[in-house]
Amino acid sequence: MATHFTVSLSPSKPFKNSTFFTKNPSLHFKKPLSITSFQSPQPAAAAAVQTFWQWLSDQDVVSAKTPAKPGLVRQGLGLVAQRDISRNEVVLEIPKKLWINPDVVAASEIGNVCSGLKPWVSVALFLIREKFKEDSTWRPYLDVLPESTNSTIFWSEEELAELQGTQLLSTTLGVKSYLQREFLKVEEEILVPHKQLFTSPVTLDDFSWAFGILRSRSFSRLRGQNLVLIPLADLVNHSPDITIEDGVYEIKGASLFSRDLIFSLRSPISLKAGEQVLIQYNLNMSNAELAVDYGFIEAKSDRNMYTLTLQISESDPFFGDKLDIAETNGLGERADFDIVLGNPLPPTLLPYLRLVALGGTDVFLLESIFRNTIWGHLELPVSRANEELICRVVRDACKSALSGYHTTIEEDEKLKRKELNPRLEIAVGIRAEEKKVLQQIDEIFKQRQSELDELEYYQERRLKDLGLVGEQGEIIFLGVQVENRIKCQEIEDTGHPSLSSQERTPLAI
Repeated sequence: MATHFTVSLSPSKPFKNSTFFTKNPSLHFKKPLSITSFQSPQPAAAAAVQTFWQWLSDQDVVSAKTPAKPGLVRQGLGLVAQRDISRNEVVLEIPKKLWINPDVVAASEIGNVCSGLKPWVSVALFLIREKFKEDSTWRPYLDVLPESTNSTIFWSEEELAELQGTQLLSTTLGVKSYLQREFLKVEEEILVPHKQLFTSPVTLDDFSWAFGILRSRSFSRLRGQNLVLIPLADLVNHSPDITIEDGVYEIKGASLFSRDLIFSLRSPISLKAGEQVLIQYNLNMSNAELAVDYGFIEAKSDRNMYTLTLQISESDPFFGDKLDIAETNGLGERADFDIVLGNPLPPTLLPYLRLVALGGTDVFLLESIFRNTIWGHLELPVSRANEELICRVVRDACKSALSGYHTTIEEDEKLKRKELNPRLEIAVGIRAEEKKVLQQIDEIFKQRQSELDELEYYQERRLKDLGLVGEQGEIIFLGVQVENRIKCQEIEDTGHPSLSSQERTPLAI
């Protein structure tokens, strides 16, 4: 028999370039400034750091009394306390004149040709151009930026092969494909027609470097700033032990009567002299997102997730009805559900699954009289056939996804006990935890399969509501009277009778 019900548990989570910098639109965005939290292959030399500090001093941005300054740390570069620092004490204040944002690009020599580009693309081209210029006024800052990070977008083919079967691999390839498309467009529209603006040919590698810098170090949606690099402040590293995000940084006026703006960074915890100033980047990001943006992962289980993708097939004879119901309830033709290790299933997952799988004699629920109540019915088992189908399809999808990895969980756990390079550590951690989530999903639906005979379905619930179930659970059979009583109740509830079974078109499963 034909089926219009499929589940994607394959490594198919797309790169969402619409959320390039932050998923939170509030002024006090929850994705903090993205900072270096990796060991750069060639850490900035002490001389470059000193030159950078002197440059900041010449700009009257820092002084000997500034609570924190750049230093070589385990992650590469970081902010190191010069003295004891209290909790919530301001450690840095960076004036707007040292910010790099689209306004700076617009005022530069490439401003006119970049005016129609995406903000991040224009800033990326500005960074590349300034990097090529030996006499750039931004040279001290550019010299302390890393040439690459441990973000998966910089991995070699051999390194990416360690991500075989993972959704992270698909996301990474999606980012790289997106970058290539954007670069070819920029090359055609900007780079070739305006070669005289760039002292050296710009390559895809240059473009990817700038993307990586912005992806890992930018602020966005901060008091009107949609995208901004803030030198020195972007050296602050991440700590998984810090759970405070809000109030750590802000944009404010330089003084009561001044229109000038400054970026202010506070320490969320008390520090001793010599310790790093650390913040929490984003409590809501998954390990896969951390790996793409920053080039690290955490050991916390709630960072590990797998995305289950459902879609209403256009070939489904009830596509229009199902889509209308999904959209009415905040979903759509396609829905992604993030399954977090150790957490319950998302509350809308099962109703959407049942909707997508709805067919056969259950399609009466798609009639207009149920349109305002159907989601409530879908939150509970509809029928044995419907529940059995969703369990089988999801479990088959889990088994298929698990077969795509080239290692077992046991093999990965054994590797995790060894000393691994940072990129292999990310790969092993991601694939091990993804498989655990897949096993968790499979176990949930396996358990549900074993309970099919014990579940109460729509028919039994409706008969109970009508008082047609005896004390022992037996159905009180009254023939035509039962059908008439049900129809009368539906007319009373909705004002419209339902179609008879002969008037319905069954869905092929």
